Amino acid sequence: MGVVRSKLRRWHIWLGWIVGLPIFFWVVSGLVMVVRPIDEVRGSHLLRDPKPVHLAAAPVAPAIEGLPLASLALKQTASGPRWVATLDDGTARAADPLTGAWLPELSAIAAAREVTARYTGSASVASVARTDPHKPPLDLRREIPAWQVTLTDGTHFYVDTRSGEVVATRTRFWRFYDWMWGLHIMDLKGREDTHNPLIIGFAILSLLTTLLALVMLPLTIRRRRKAKASQ
Repeated sequence: MGVVRSKLRRWHIWLGWIVGLPIFFWVVSGLVMVVRPIDEVRGSHLLRDPKPVHLAAAPVAPAIEGLPLASLALKQTASGPRWVATLDDGTARAADPLTGAWLPELSAIAAAREVTARYTGSASVASVARTDPHKPPLDLRREIPAWQVTLTDGTHFYVDTRSGEVVATRTRFWRFYDWMWGLHIMDLKGREDTHNPLIIGFAILSLLTTLLALVMLPLTIRRRRKAKASQ
């Protein structure tokens, strides 16, 4: 029994050294992710809801024949009301509600106006840059054509160039939170793969380490009781 206990202890020590650092990262990153309410992390408080839609005349629907339409809705924007048609593949298009004509892509000035019209904070617009839909920024991770509106406090707003909608709000803390999330799931590159081999492997090793500790505990207690009885 002593030989078995010695081998189990040796395995437990080595596994503890292997999984100690990942467990530390899991605890630290988990603490960071719960230290603030998720709505605050997402920056939900930084944008007020759009104003209600008011039209001077009955709206004219856009020509949607042949389009794989998922939804069609009237929405208010800083530039006025518009139709927003969402297709089955998730892409969106905007149309004039008075004529039904499809609208061109949003300009950089219009994207900045859309953000500032709804922004509730005190920062100002620092820059507006077009994103590459084929290589979107890591804090967007959506393959859509968009404008990145950066504020002086480091907050990023992403505005879809086709629908004119603000599709993402990324504060400085959100980006730190996102990095911690990538560390938590051990996917710092894409930060989306929650079942990659690395995290699965370390989770299995952590489980084995815990099971070894549970097996060793009664053996250790029994050994100590015998030692006391023999004194």
